[in-house]
This record gives sequence, C-alpha cells and structure tokens, in this order.
Amino acid sequence: MAAGAETGFLETAAVFLGAAVVAVPLFKRLQMGSVIGYLAAGAAIGPFGLRLVSEVETVVGFAEFGVVLLLFVIGLELRPARLWRLRVEIFGLGAAQVGATTAALIVPLLIFGFGFGPALSVASALALSSTAFAVQLLRERGELSLPFGNRAFSILLFQDLAIVPLLALVTILAPGGDEGGMSGTQQFVVAVAAVGALILVARFGLQPLFVLVARSKADEVFTATALLVVIGSSLLMHAVGLSMAMGAFIAGVLLAETEFRHQLEADIEPFRGLLLGLFFMSFGMTIDWSVVAAHWATVLFGSLGLFAVKGAILHRLTRWMGSPHEDGLRIAATLGQGGEFAFVLFAAAVLSGLLDSETRSILSALVTASMVVTPFAIRGVERLLPDGEEEAEGEDMKDVSHAPKTSILVAGFGRVGQVVARVMRLRGYDVTLIDNSPRRIRMAATFGNQVYYGDATRTDVLRTAGAETADIIFLCIDDRDGAREAVARIRERFPNARIFVDTYDRFSEWELREAGAHEVVRETFESAVALARLGLEAMGDGEVADDLIEEFRKRDAELARLQNEYGAEAGLEKLREKYSLETPG
Repeated sequence: MAAGAETGFLETAAVFLGAAVVAVPLFKRLQMGSVIGYLAAGAAIGPFGLRLVSEVETVVGFAEFGVVLLLFVIGLELRPARLWRLRVEIFGLGAAQVGATTAALIVPLLIFGFGFGPALSVASALALSSTAFAVQLLRERGELSLPFGNRAFSILLFQDLAIVPLLALVTILAPGGDEGGMSGTQQFVVAVAAVGALILVARFGLQPLFVLVARSKADEVFTATALLVVIGSSLLMHAVGLSMAMGAFIAGVLLAETEFRHQLEADIEPFRGLLLGLFFMSFGMTIDWSVVAAHWATVLFGSLGLFAVKGAILHRLTRWMGSPHEDGLRIAATLGQGGEFAFVLFAAAVLSGLLDSETRSILSALVTASMVVTPFAIRGVERLLPDGEEEAEGEDMKDVSHAPKTSILVAGFGRVGQVVARVMRLRGYDVTLIDNSPRRIRMAATFGNQVYYGDATRTDVLRTAGAETADIIFLCIDDRDGAREAVARIRERFPNARIFVDTYDRFSEWELREAGAHEVVRETFESAVALARLGLEAMGDGEVADDLIEEFRKRDAELARLQNEYGAEAGLEKLREKYSLETPG
C-alpha cells in the first residue's frame, strides 16, 4: 500500500474519532444520549456538511458490522430457554405490530398520491423500528432485561425476521413482478434451510472449536476465532437474503450456554462499541441537507406523524398483551422511530422501479428525523409517568466514578441493601453503596447516606466502583436474570471478591449458587424462620426450637436441590419418599 493511501486512511480515522470525541460528550451533557451525538457528528463531517468525508457508501457498508456485533452480544445474553419463553411476544406481538402499522400507514400514503404498490412497500418499511438504535438506548439505561425491555426486544427481533418476506414483497410489487429470480416461496425455503444449517454447525461444531483454541492459550487467536464465527454466520445469512445481524444473533444464542460466553462478550465488546458508533455516524452522513431544506415540512411532520402512529399502535397492542399502561408508553417511545432496514427496503424499491431517488432521499431523511425524536419521547414519557424516574443529575447524584474504593461493596440500596450496609458500618467497615434508581438515591441522601449512581449488572460499573479490590460484593437487586448473569461475570472477572446475594425464591437461589455466588439468602426465608421460632416459643417448645429449625433448614436445602434437578412436583415427591422411609413406624 502506498504511503499516501495510508496517510489518507489515518486522516479519515482521525476525522471520525475527533468528531465523536467532541459531539458525544456534548450531547450526553445535554441529556440527549450518545446515539444523537453520533448522528450529529456524522452529519457534520459528511458530504452534506463540512465534506470532511465523502465515501459514505463505503463507510455505511463497513459500519453495518457494528449492528452485527451488537446482535451477537445480545444473543450471548439470551439463553435458548429464555428465548423460547418470549415466543408469544416475538411471533404474536411482533407480527401484530408490523401488520397493524403497515395497514395504518398505507392510508396517508395513498392520500398523498402513492400507488398501491409503492405505498405498501414504503408502509412496510416504515413499520420497522431501529434495532441498533432502540437496543443501544435500552442497554445504556439498563432496561433490556426489564419486562418492557423484553417485549420491546421481541418486537425488534420479529422485525429483523420480517426482512426476507418484505424484500420478496418489493420484488413482487415491482413492475414485471418477480421474473428472473426466485419466488417468495423458494426464498423462504432457502432461508429456513440456511438457518437450520447454521444451528447445526453452531450446536455441534463451535464448542469443540473454542475448546481447541482455548487450549492454545493465545488470547488474540481466541478473539480472532470469535470474530470469524460472527462474520461467517453473518455472511451465510446474507447469502440467502436474511439480515447479517440475524445470523450473528443465532450464533450468539447457541453459544449462550457454553462456558465461553463471558470471554466472548469481553472480547467482542470493544469492537462492538466502536463500530456501533461508526454505524450511527454513517447514518448521519447520509442526511442531504438540501433535500431536508426543500421538503422540511414533509420531513418534520412526517417523522412526528410516523412516531405518533407507531406509538399509538404499540401502546394499544402491548396493553392488549397484558403490559401495564406505563410499560406500554415506554415501548411506544422506544420503538416509535423508523429503522435502518427501511434504508435497505427503500434502496430495493428504487432498483425495482417502485420509487425514484428524490422520494427515497425524503423518506430516508424522515426516518433519520424520527430517530432524533426518540430520546425526547423517552424523556417526555418518563416525566409524564407518576412514578417515572429521571436520569441521575444534580450535585447529590454522583456516579460510581466518584465512589471511594472500600472492602465492602453493596449493589442495590433497597430494603435488604440498607440493612446490610447498616450492620457492616456498625462493625466499623467502610462501605460503598451503588444503585440505579435516582429516586432511591435521593431518598437515601435525606437520611445522610451517599449512594452512587450505577447499574450493578454491568461489570464495567462494578470495576469503577472498586470491585477489583473489594473483599465482599453484596448483590441486592430485584432482577432475577440480571442478578444471575451479574454473578457469573463477577465470579469470572473479580475472582478475589466473595459474592453474597439476596433473592426471593428457592429456584433463583439455586440458579445463583450455580452461577458462582458464595452465599445466597432468600429475602422472606429468614424472617419466616424467625417468626416460626417465636411461635414455637409461644407454644412452649422453645427448648427444641434450635434443633427443629436446623432440621428444617437441612430439608429445605435438600428440597431446593431435588426440585432443581427433577422439577417442582417430582422433587417434592422424592423428598417425601425419602423422609417417609426414614420415619420409624
């Protein structure tokens, strides 16, 4: 490669990095989020801004790999069993949303002069939300594992699955139909076969591959293997017309139950963050300001109208599926925008003769503007909700970067965390407290407690709070899946810290112990035992209370083990059989 070419590449890299370094902190300071910062940075340096970068298509193609890595990491966090539990939301709620939104958007498009074919292709494209945008926001806010976060992600997952039939629909609606290519049925069969092949390879081939690579003890080769798996699965899906992100997601899900999932996530995370930022910057670069200026009213009111229609449908459907009003509003605000796959469908529509280039530019600007609306919609919803919590702000809301490094770290300052902290301090230990609820943090401050803002399920947050040097980490959070995953990560990345966890039932207790927790206590268990002891004493059985409770603890622990191994009913029956045989008589 010539020296000039190398210099040109470095100059371009410097422009991208410099724009991101300036824009992202500024927009986060304005509480507009990092995503809007990346979009603004891309718009500033792109061919329609300062013209510091002109090769937009090349950048977009490369940056799409950021979405691929994002979906791979999400797949690693979703075990197949959990994905199966979401099947109703994926294929029920997701399909209903795409269908209802498409039907609702066709009407105004027909009124504005679109033919039925173009109107159907555009409406179906606008029905899709931005997976990269919405998931990034949910991850930043620590809401991906919450009930409404699960439902939002399920809808996004169905939308990704819908890309193949929607691309086939564009081909069918095009003048001349689908002549010269595979029919929609053939495309569907090929796509299903490719997914099946990927599942088989990932299920039976990747585990031995990573075992072999891990034995080499070459970290860089393990990272290269992880990237190869992501790229290979993505290219397979792309070859049959599916989205590359879907291939990466499937590979991630099938690796979620292996012992390598945390190492894979740690290796991929730096690439994911950089490329996802580049992805949003590349979208910002596609904004043609001359088109926006010429059709500003269409772009502005069209983006607001799109958000309002999608939001209303999402809220109604999620309420119908059993979500509370507050969660319905949050999902509507998170998924009301247009998505990155709309650009793919617009491009296909132009090639098929359904749309012209100017209409495509206007629609692309409309989708981008709807993304800009999203953070404001989310903040508006949080302020409207009676129990909504604002982002951490103000002098009394310090994040974990301000936390002192102590030997005791209490993550979660609810009812349990408060008692734990008071007992440890009574003994004279210094304790660092973190929580992700601004309301609890402000309430704690009124009683003289300094609690630092941070998400305890993220290891980078715990590291900043001092987990590497802590002797004990008390994990007292009300998130079953998040707690289990956090324990596994803490055990792997902070091996010197002992992990004490509180939970609420015997099944989650066993899961946490398997994940690596040193001690687990059920919230209601000890209070119930203490209450029973008082009852025994009141009945005159105080002298046998200690022995009786010790025997109860033994049987309860054995019941938890049996139920985890054989199921709730079978485990209980086996315990009854054992103790009936041991009972004399």
